[in-house]
Amino acid sequence: MRTIWNGSINFGLVNIPVGLALATKPAARQSDVSFRTLHRECGTPIKQKRWCPVHDREVPADELVKGWEVAKGEFVFVEDADLEAIMQQDDSRAIEITSFVPLHQVDPVYFDRTYFLAPAAATAQRRPYVLLLRALQGSGMGALGRFVLRGQENFALIRPHGDTLALETLFVAEDVRSQAEVEEAVGDTEVKEAELELARQVIESLAGDFDPSALVSEYRRDLREMLEAKLSGEVVKRPEPVAETPVIDLMEALRQSVDEAQKQKKAPASGSKAKGARASGTRKRAAAGRK
Repeated sequence: MRTIWNGSINFGLVNIPVGLALATKPAARQSDVSFRTLHRECGTPIKQKRWCPVHDREVPADELVKGWEVAKGEFVFVEDADLEAIMQQDDSRAIEITSFVPLHQVDPVYFDRTYFLAPAAATAQRRPYVLLLRALQGSGMGALGRFVLRGQENFALIRPHGDTLALETLFVAEDVRSQAEVEEAVGDTEVKEAELELARQVIESLAGDFDPSALVSEYRRDLREMLEAKLSGEVVKRPEPVAETPVIDLMEALRQSVDEAQKQKKAPASGSKAKGARASGTRKRAAAGRK
C-alpha cells in the first residue's frame, strides 16, 4: 500500500511503526470526470489570469501576497514567512495518543478524512500493530490523539476497520455547528403512538444489512454514457496548435545582436560614399559643359 507519511503510534512506552495511506481516492468528493473550460469557437482551453483591476494588467506570481479581510475592502498583509513561523515544526513523526475513548461516544459529524494505517514491513514490528488492533476490537474503544502532517496539526481517532487500523482526522469543536435550534424544534413537536408504531413497521419492512457495493452513483453512470455517446457520434473538437516561442541560445542571440548593430553602423557610411560619388560626377559633367 502506498503511504504518504511514515511514523509511529506512541502511548506510554509503546511505539508502533505505521504508514499513513489514503482510504479514499483524492477526487472522491467530486465526480470521476473533470472538465476544462474551452473557447467554443476553436476548442482551445482558456487560461485563467491573475488580473489587477486597479492597474489594468496581469499580475505575476512574485507580486502576489495573501490578505486577511478585516473590514469591507480593508486587508492585513500576511506573508508566507508569517505563516511558516507558526507552522508546527514537530519532526518526531509520531501520533501521540492522549486517551482511549468509547467509539460510540464519538459522533461521526467530527470525522473529516479517513486514512488506513499500514503496519511495518518487518514481521517482528507488526506484532505491536496487531496487538493494538485486537485489543481495540475486543474493547469497543478508540485511540484519541494528535499528529502533525505537512506542518498542520491534526486531531485523530484510531479505530478498528475490519482487520486494519483506520485513522480518522477530526474537526475541532469550534468547526462543528450547534444543533440546539434543531433539537428545540423537535422538542416542541409531539407525535401520536399510532403514528410511531406505523413508522417502526415501515423501518422494519426496509431493514437490511449495509452493502457498500449498493452505493452506485447514477449521475456518474449517466455522465460516462453521455460522454461515450458524444465521442461515438460527434467530431472531437481539436484546437489548432499554438506556435511555441523558439528557445534561442543566449550566446547566439548576443552574436546576432552584435551583427545587426554592425550592419546598422555600416549602412550610413556606405550611403555617404555613394552620395559623394554622385556629387563628384555632377561637378565633372558641369565642367565639361563649360568647355
